[in-house]
Amino acid sequence: MSAARALYAGGAVAAMVLGYGLLLIMSPGEERRVKSLSQSSPVTTEESRRRTALVMQAMKDAAATNDNLATGRGVAAK
Repeated sequence: MSAARALYAGGAVAAMVLGYGLLLIMSPGEERRVKSLSQSSPVTTEESRRRTALVMQAMKDAAATNDNLATGRGVAAK
């Protein structure tokens, strides 16, 4: 019985090592992952930066006021 348990445990460990090895082989490297996440064209990158700057400015303006901008009424929340 002990030998059977040892074989099962060894098989389980071998399967985990094999699965992890296949995962490492199949997943793209860090450079390819970063390259695929980056914007493909400078125009798209600039549009994304501009949109992010507008959103950040709107958040700063909303944080600086006491008006409830979410309701659209422009009155202070009480």
